[in-house]
Amino acid sequence: MQVQIETRDPRSAEYRDLAEHRVRFVMRRLAWMVSRAQVQLSDVNGPRGGLDKRCQVMLKSDGRSVLVISSTASDWRAALDTALARAARLLVRAWRRDRDPSRMRGNKLRISRQLAAVN
Repeated sequence: MQVQIETRDPRSAEYRDLAEHRVRFVMRRLAWMVSRAQVQLSDVNGPRGGLDKRCQVMLKSDGRSVLVISSTASDWRAALDTALARAARLLVRAWRRDRDPSRMRGNKLRISRQLAAVN
């Protein structure tokens, strides 16, 4: 999995290594689903303070569409952890949805035909 960290704020440059480490750690079991992860760290309000640290995580895979998760918090670490937790949760949910046999279109037809044959 390729990890790309983008930031414009010079103060967030110190979080590059931490962000890459966190992405690899959180996605370690889901790395087979994700070919590329892109993390953007930005400061929305500048030096004014408040809930202004924004983290946007974009995950790309070969067979799926692009997944984009954004989180805002008072510091970059919290924003990054929240965005990665959401991303992992959504990836697991999508994987379970794809594996659910009741969601398969052909399977529904096959089951309804079997029930009709029994009755």
